[in-house]
Order: sequence, then C-alpha cells, then structure tokens
Amino acid sequence: MGYEMLMIDSRIKFRHLQTFLEVARQKSVMKAAAILHISQPAVTKTIREMESELGVAVFERDGRGIRITRYGEVFLRHAGAAITALRQGIDSVSNERSREGVPIRIGALPTVSTRVMPHAISLFLKEETQSRIKIVTGENAVLLEQLRLGDLDLVVGRLAAPEKMTGFSFEHLYSEQVVFVVGASHPLLNSQEDIFSRLAEFPILMPTRASIIRPFVDRFLIANGVATLPTQIETVSDAFGRAFVRSSKAVWIISSGVVADDVDDGSLALLPIDTSETRGPVGLTMRADITPSLPLMILMQTIREAAVEASTT
Repeated sequence: MGYEMLMIDSRIKFRHLQTFLEVARQKSVMKAAAILHISQPAVTKTIREMESELGVAVFERDGRGIRITRYGEVFLRHAGAAITALRQGIDSVSNERSREGVPIRIGALPTVSTRVMPHAISLFLKEETQSRIKIVTGENAVLLEQLRLGDLDLVVGRLAAPEKMTGFSFEHLYSEQVVFVVGASHPLLNSQEDIFSRLAEFPILMPTRASIIRPFVDRFLIANGVATLPTQIETVSDAFGRAFVRSSKAVWIISSGVVADDVDDGSLALLPIDTSETRGPVGLTMRADITPSLPLMILMQTIREAAVEASTT
C-alpha cells in the first residue's frame, strides 16, 4: 500500500514512526531489524534521520544496550497515538470491505482473567458486533507497554503505580486484596502456631517482581516479621499455581480474584490471615488520548456488568 511514502507531517514519515516504535518496544536495534525485515544499518539510519528532523536524541546507549531518552518518552506518546489512529483507519476500511467487525485487543491480568473476563466476553458475544477479539495475559509492565505503543486497546486489572500511569486513564470497577492460598488439607489450616513463623517451612509461590501486587506482598511480609523465605517460586501463571498448590504443600500468595472460584468449590483454602491492608483498585486502563470504538465501548460495558456480579458473589 506504499505506507513508506505516507507523511505524518512535512518532516516525519510513517517508516520513521514504525521503526522508532519497534526499537522502543524491543529496546534493541538488532531485534527491531529482524522484526521489520530490514538491516540493522537501515534501522540506525532511519532513527538518525528522525532525530535529525526532531533536533534531539530519542535513544541513548545504556551499557551494551540502548534506552529511550526523556525526549523519546515524550515523542513515544504522540507516535503511538499516530500509529494507533492510522491502524484504526486501515482496520475500519478493511473491515468495511470484508464486513467484519473492528478488532479489539485486550490485555487481562490474572486477577480478572478467571472470574470477570469469561462472563464479560459471553455478554459481549450476545451483542453480535462481529468484532474479532484478542485477549493476552502477562505481567502488568509488559501489558502497559503494549497499551502505550498501540498494540493493545485496553488493559483490565489492578491500578498501576502512579509513575506508570502517565498518559493513561483508569476507571475503577472494584477493589480486592492479596490472599494466602493452600490446598484443602494443608497443615497450616489447623496449626495452632503463628502462621508467619512457619511460612519458611513451605514452598512459597510469589508474584513476579514486575507485577503490580509484589510491592504490597513484600511490605506485608516485612510488617509481619517475615524477612526471608528460603524456597520462593515467582510465577504469573495461574494454571501452574493452581496445579502446584493442589499437588504440594506450597503456599500461594495471589490476588483473591484469581482463586475465588477454587476457594468457593473447596479445592483450595484461604489461610486465616488478615490481608485487608493489601486491598487495591481493579479496573480499566486506557490510553488517555484514544477514543474507544463502539465495539470496545460495548465490551467495556459488559466488563463493568461482569465485575459487579463478580464482586457481589
């Protein structure tokens, strides 16, 4: 379609933005070149052309790698918006020709993937928008970066730290807390001793360091006298966590929404620990500069309805 000839303005072309966004996403010229199917020198030349037009450096060396500069961070917000708008225009035309609905790309954190999203998607499908839906899961930092770069339209999960929310809007749906979950026959369920003093005896499944709830967990453990846990396993996989806890004496520290159904059916049990201080808001995160399509607005409404039902059951 000749996108390389498309001018975003009189100086910056589409290929500049495309290359810039891919380098920002991969944090590597080599990886960006492989994905774009062009040579590394071509990537470097394109970035230098763009920097020359802007009059500032958008990347700088960081040891053996590169990192985006402050000027680059500012430009990233606008470049992402431009690419997103262009993609929406292309999608609208191609979908009109093929009579398909507008595609919707959702990032869902584990806390909502199990209890909220299945019901929300069921409600959405009843609306017959014909939209194609893509749902991805992963660490919060990864999903927010994909949202910032225009690869996702919406992220559903816990509110990120304030410094991570620049350029985003957040709509609160409900609040939930971190819980300590074990198998139904775990020895700590009937222990008369202080649970915190015995945690070191068991494998502990922890949220990863990039997850939203990890700082809450670390502070909670320290506040209750737990300085170290010898056997820690970090994971974002709720499937692994569920299977491992059921088949071992492990303790899983996780958001309550991830295991709510398992606790309800008795396959997992909550340790009697007051974790109310770890409560935090769960909701919808979007780019502040993007107007959602009609199908996305409908999906957001079905997520709201599913969240209300999940938080009251």
